[in-house]
Amino acid sequence: MTTTYKLRASQLSDDILKSIREAFQDKEIEITVTEVLDETDYLLSTEANRKHLYKSMEEIERGEAVPMSLAELQEKYLK
Repeated sequence: MTTTYKLRASQLSDDILKSIREAFQDKEIEITVTEVLDETDYLLSTEANRKHLYKSMEEIERGEAVPMSLAELQEKYLK
């Protein structure tokens, strides 16, 4: 079983530890703490991503974007 808790460090509490103990009881577990990166910072973190994002934004501003619903995107790209 895998469970992910996403919260701010200031929200850590005894209740969370209790919840983990109850969920996993006497099983051996591994806890990894990772700082969540800001999505925008992550997307702009490489030169290639930056260029692609800025190019896409310019296309939108020029009216060159092709509007698509989520269902259309999934149909086109998640076959």
